[in-house]
Amino acid sequence: MSDIGLVSVFEDRPDGRVTHVQIDGAGQVTGFNGHVDLGTGIETALSQIVAEELDLPLGDVAMVLGDTACTPDQGPTIASETIQVAAVPLRKAAAQLRNYLAGEGARRLNAPADGVELRGGTVVWKDTQVTYAALVAGKDVAMRLDPEMPVKDPKDYRIVGQAAGRVDLPSKATGDFAYIQDLKVAGMVHGHVVRPPYAGRDSGDFIGRSLVSFDEAAVAQMPGFLAVVREGDFLAVVAETAHQAQRIAEALPVSWRMPPPAPDLSDLKHALKAAPSTPRALDRTGDFDAAIGECGIRLERSYVWPYHLHGSIGPSCAVADWQDGRPVVWSGTQNPHMLRGDLATLTGLDPEAIEIRRLQAAGCYGRNCADDVCGDALILARAMGCPVRVQLTRAQETLWEPKGAAQLMEVSGGIAGTGDLHAYALDTWYPSNRGPNLSLLLTGRISPEPRPSDMGDRTTVPPYRVPNKKITVHDMAPMVRAAWMRGVSALPNTFAHESFMDELAHEAGEDPVAFRLRHLDDPRAADLVRRTAAEAGWEERTGPRFRREGRMAYGQGFAYATYVHGTFPGTAAAAAAWVCDVTVDTLTGEVTLTRVFVGQDQGLVINPDGVRAQIHGNVMQTASRTLHEEVAFEEITPAPQSWATYPIQTFDRLPEIRTMLIERPDEPALGVGESAAVPAAAAIANAIFDATGVRLREAPFQRPRPARFRRHRPRGELHRLGAVDPDEHGLAGLPFAFADELLVRARRAPPVDQPRLVEGLGRAVLPEFLAGAGTAAAMRAEEHVGGQMLGIRQERRQRLGDVMRVPAQVGCALRHAATSVAASSRAASHSL
Repeated sequence: MSDIGLVSVFEDRPDGRVTHVQIDGAGQVTGFNGHVDLGTGIETALSQIVAEELDLPLGDVAMVLGDTACTPDQGPTIASETIQVAAVPLRKAAAQLRNYLAGEGARRLNAPADGVELRGGTVVWKDTQVTYAALVAGKDVAMRLDPEMPVKDPKDYRIVGQAAGRVDLPSKATGDFAYIQDLKVAGMVHGHVVRPPYAGRDSGDFIGRSLVSFDEAAVAQMPGFLAVVREGDFLAVVAETAHQAQRIAEALPVSWRMPPPAPDLSDLKHALKAAPSTPRALDRTGDFDAAIGECGIRLERSYVWPYHLHGSIGPSCAVADWQDGRPVVWSGTQNPHMLRGDLATLTGLDPEAIEIRRLQAAGCYGRNCADDVCGDALILARAMGCPVRVQLTRAQETLWEPKGAAQLMEVSGGIAGTGDLHAYALDTWYPSNRGPNLSLLLTGRISPEPRPSDMGDRTTVPPYRVPNKKITVHDMAPMVRAAWMRGVSALPNTFAHESFMDELAHEAGEDPVAFRLRHLDDPRAADLVRRTAAEAGWEERTGPRFRREGRMAYGQGFAYATYVHGTFPGTAAAAAAWVCDVTVDTLTGEVTLTRVFVGQDQGLVINPDGVRAQIHGNVMQTASRTLHEEVAFEEITPAPQSWATYPIQTFDRLPEIRTMLIERPDEPALGVGESAAVPAAAAIANAIFDATGVRLREAPFQRPRPARFRRHRPRGELHRLGAVDPDEHGLAGLPFAFADELLVRARRAPPVDQPRLVEGLGRAVLPEFLAGAGTAAAMRAEEHVGGQMLGIRQERRQRLGDVMRVPAQVGCALRHAATSVAASSRAASHSL
């Protein structure tokens, strides 16, 4: 009890009694939540919820987040669950505290219980009032949470639903905010870890058994040296300052056994499919195998998502103090209680003996090295008997963080004679788990066998009406160290779903939005799709429009999804729809995302500004992942060690972002931390298709320019078919990637469709010969080829059909397109 009084609302849980909200005799209200603020503004939103129920000014509420000594274990801060799930008992506890204060105030004022009004920290009856502080002073009351406690009617809200400035931003703007990297503890020394040569690996009998020797004597006389600590494959140096620790660690002679080669991930599609996995049936509605045979239009497609870095701007950091077996660990973790369990396993202590104090860190939106570095710091603190700070380097963070997992999605489906979607099958492979703590692996506390997890099943079932489904997730262990990242498997699964729906709409000759609306039975979903399309200025079409201005092509794409989190069947968070505009430089293949409009239905909105900020953050991060980001792997380790080898989208390339919040105050609040990310990749791919007629099914869409794009090394598919050397005629820069895609599609298409597809190739690719090279070069090209297929020489025409293995009319279609382009170009050049 506080000396000045305390009234609280608690809950008895399997791991002990926890308090959700309390008020002391000074009138200070404190809420407690097991989730943490990742820069998403939940500290502000949770404060709004408590302040609303108690009719307090927002500034009168403080939140304690993620401290394991005093907050409930509500799981990791993932899956957009904070407002949707973790805030529910907090809201009810605040309502229960309000009910108590109203009753006490009514008795103090000799008023009817239903006649008093709560206003600004006081209970009011007619012309009399009493403060909350006065009602609590001297009392010691603890009330068990009533899960049936009624909460305030949304029509009476004055704080929830209103824009509120984030409580953490003023000090961040002035540079006064203390991140985990800024923490200083009295008597603190510094550790620097020396990692093994198997970066990014978490399974194999070499893990924890590869350190052969090290020569401590070689560095013991260096300035600041305190100790070398080794346990299994865990090796670290401790020194008086961080700089000294790093210099000593880099100078320490160490001998390691070299690990076996890492899995070959150069061909992700085949690597993922060939790896060990266990199929898990999720939805077997109807009879897919029979239904697909009844479809007049049938498609089979594969979509590939790459590995990604969380890419935290600040590498992970932690401070640990052993405190005679009652350790305190200061951490930037997303998972305080889960981390406490890992550190208990590491040390042999009871979890309750360890306290995790959570401080904000650089954004990660997933499992980076924040938990691993806590294990590092605690091992060293136990060895040294004093507080130890460990700060990872950029290279250590980048090499060792569990990556956002790659994913393979294979989709097949078809449209019946009625024009309706009749059959749909998805198989998805997602090699990820929850990221075993690195200290447990390196020290041998846990065995390094492959650990599959059930994380590939997010948003696996399409939201559309389809009578025959066959949805399967192939559970598999990581091939390299991987764990959750924003959108988890829902983002790649939706990339497949929403790209495939666009492909079906195109084959059916129907507008993509109209096609979706015909198959949506959920009225809220249909309302979101319809309103987003209207507000964003969606332009109806039945196929790619090939809008051009010179060498630039312009397209618009649509995608929709509900983010479903948790193990199947999961829980639905907010639903989001994208309409986006892209510009494609047909000479270089560069894609620029110019505008994004996001409509989102999240039920009750706590803080509109906070929701919009989440949408903007989702757009920026996921556009970067879709267009640019990809982790490459060398023979033993991941390749990127810095931003130089892992480009991300920069502020000068950000699109215009518009938002539309569909607010439904009478509906439960839904999570918004990831929903706006989920449709991103499909919307961008669909926009590129509208601009170019090219369907991109493997991210990133904007890879660094490969050798075949460079001058003097023309190697694309058209060159293998006998196309003109672009350098020879001043036409360098033909976008071979687009040409290749259409030619591959033409080979696989039924013969009757091949002429149309190849004519699309001509229209999509050949104009940049003229637009990109300029009028003079175009005239030289025409003069040189004499009206022949803009570069496909006469003696090689016959090879076109042979190499493509398609009927001769395909060559005629390409010639027809080329002739049409040449004619329009001549007219344009003469007008100049």
